[in-house]
Amino acid sequence: MSQMVDLIIFGGTGDLSTRKLLPALYQLHRDKLADRLHRIIATGRSKIDGETFHLEAQKNLQRFLPAADWDEAVWATFRERLCYVQLEAGQSKDYQTLTNLLDSSGAPGRLFYLATLPSLYGEICQQLQAAGAVNRESRVVLEKPLGHDLTSCQQINEQVAQVFDEEATFRIDHYLGKETVQNLLALRFGNALFHPMWNNTFISNVQITVAEDIGVAGRGSYYADTGALRDMVQNHLLQVLSLVAMEPPASLRAADIRDEKMKVLRCLEPITPANVKARTVRGRYAAGAVRGKAVKGFLEEEAFHDADNTETFVALEASINNWRWAGVPFYLRTGKRLTRRYSEIVIEYRRQPFSLFANDPQELTNKLVIHLQPEESISLHTVNKKPGLASKLRLKPVELHLTDESQEKHSSYDAYERLLLDALHGDQTLFMRRDEVETAWRWIDSIIEAWEENAIPVKSYNAGTMGPNAATALVAVDGFSWHE
Repeated sequence: MSQMVDLIIFGGTGDLSTRKLLPALYQLHRDKLADRLHRIIATGRSKIDGETFHLEAQKNLQRFLPAADWDEAVWATFRERLCYVQLEAGQSKDYQTLTNLLDSSGAPGRLFYLATLPSLYGEICQQLQAAGAVNRESRVVLEKPLGHDLTSCQQINEQVAQVFDEEATFRIDHYLGKETVQNLLALRFGNALFHPMWNNTFISNVQITVAEDIGVAGRGSYYADTGALRDMVQNHLLQVLSLVAMEPPASLRAADIRDEKMKVLRCLEPITPANVKARTVRGRYAAGAVRGKAVKGFLEEEAFHDADNTETFVALEASINNWRWAGVPFYLRTGKRLTRRYSEIVIEYRRQPFSLFANDPQELTNKLVIHLQPEESISLHTVNKKPGLASKLRLKPVELHLTDESQEKHSSYDAYERLLLDALHGDQTLFMRRDEVETAWRWIDSIIEAWEENAIPVKSYNAGTMGPNAATALVAVDGFSWHE
């Protein structure tokens, strides 16, 4: 996309736009990286004028941006790019108003960002086409969750595909915009040290954890119908897993990288009624304390209906049936109201067959730990001689930080800044392809069906812990433990 682009945000006054999209666009503008961005057109149902929208946008930017990043001069120029259009998703006349505004813009490129309910994606796309808003330079960004199961996902994809080609469709997962997730490519394929040992000969297990200390945070109604498996595993965790496990791509082009990710998803061994009890754990938080503050349990939260069968925690063991990973368990874990907020990938290497050292703590295995949030870093856990005079050599753990000291300064951008920049440039590398999303849903659906067939219970855990005790047993039965 070499020409100027108008960015149209559907749901422009919503939570995602307020907290993430507009702050990210402000930062791109401030850093002079938005050279292709002509205008930002936020749409919403509210009957407000442009001045009121600008005042609200300014207030929200000052709230959600780091204080040091706010600059009145930058806001003054950013404000000139920002406008508001009232639009109801089902009102054809509103789309015609939007089209007239776009036609008068002079920017040939149009990037439609759908930050609305996924059930509206098809109707919005069809309305845009009917109003003549979609041209040859148009693209669309789809936010997660893309459906509730495979069938609804396929329906949404079909509806969008009637208007936008696959090459013009950007399915977003903000985890792929994180610096350390992208750094997996450099770590794996740019270093002779790691690539030869990235297989089942050297690696004993892989752990991917996305832990949250918050509850449903006002999303009770949505979460009651969704649960942790659909909300987090289907997209975030499986996308990270596919990047960890994929084969070297033919090139760094989007198509080649996504081809290799797709092969991993196709190799996932189905979790069936025969093995679901041994391979998965469901949990739901009860009342407890997080960071010293008392919190109520999930079923005591407000704004949702019956959720007795909804999980807020899930841990599972995934197997990838290919030559590289056969026999290596991939443990996935995510949940709400856990001890603390963090996300990480842990590559645990096999233990030495025997030890030459006295009192060698065998649990001190070599691990490569990739921290995704709240801080982004990579560290290698090894063992070294314990300092001091002793009759025998003793070992102690040592953590080697592999992150460039200058990286912190340059990697402080939000994931949405990276993804919005790529979308403006038409780069699909960090976005999901249709077959990826649908294959992930097919695997997730098999788990849900197995849960239902076997009546797998939802185990209670106290808020402020790391989930049900059964999650510890899930890995312990294989002789491993979660990296904490």
